Order: sequence, then C-alpha cells, then structure tokens
Amino acid sequence: MNATTDAALVLQNLIRAASAVGLGTCPISVIRNHAMRIAELLALPDYVFPLAGLCLGWPSREGFVNLRLPMALTVHVDRYDDTNLAAEIDGYDRRRDARHSIPENDWRQVGRFGKPSLYSWSEDKARHVSVPERQDFGAFIRRQGFKLD
Repeated sequence: MNATTDAALVLQNLIRAASAVGLGTCPISVIRNHAMRIAELLALPDYVFPLAGLCLGWPSREGFVNLRLPMALTVHVDRYDDTNLAAEIDGYDRRRDARHSIPENDWRQVGRFGKPSLYSWSEDKARHVSVPERQDFGAFIRRQGFKLD
C-alpha cells in the first residue's frame, strides 16, 4: 500500500507541475483493465503492477473543471452520516448539469437503460459500475507475486 500511495502522490505532483507550465493532463485508470498486456509491454518484474497512465500534452482547446461533490457528501464529523444523501446528490446533479451537461454521445449503456430526461453524474456513475471491470486483476496481481489470501 505504501508504494501505491507514493505512486498516487507522484502522479498528483506531476499533474500539478504540468499544469504550472501550461500542459494538459488526463490520468488514465482504465490501464488496470489491461494490466496483463501493459505488464508484457513494459516487461514489468514481479511485485510491480500498473496503477494508472497519464496523458500529457498541449491542450487543443480551453478545458474546464467540473463541479466537485459538495462537502456535505464527502466530509463527515465524528461519524458517517448519509441522512441527506439522495437530496445532496440530486442537487449536485442538477447544478453540474446546468454548468456542463454530459454530451449524449458520451452516455453509457443507452441500449440497456434508455435515455433519461436528465443524464446526470450519478446516472453516469450508476451505468458505469453496472458493467464489471477488472475481473482478472486479482489473478494478475497474484501472478506478479502478491499474496492476497
């Protein structure tokens, strides 16, 4: 876990440094969906696994920063409290959509779930996790020498 945390800190600092000189970045977590192939391409030794990729370059257009989840959803004092979870997420979905709607060509699983009246952040996340990913990652990690049992 320490090495994973260190890698995440390096990634974040690289993103910040790149931004400071005008470079755009995009962390790519889907790399773990192809861990075996990445390990082969990079000739990764035992006890090494791909955590994330990072695209880096000069932006072709001005980017934007999405609204973040409100503190009421992410910060809890003394104990976890999801009393207002549904209302907070609904409010966030509507504020985020008013600022930047997810383009229809980016909607997930339309054939399976249809077209909602509001394709929100929470709808996108629900559709995203409806499709299992990385089912072979545990086997890959074991193959790299880690003992998970």
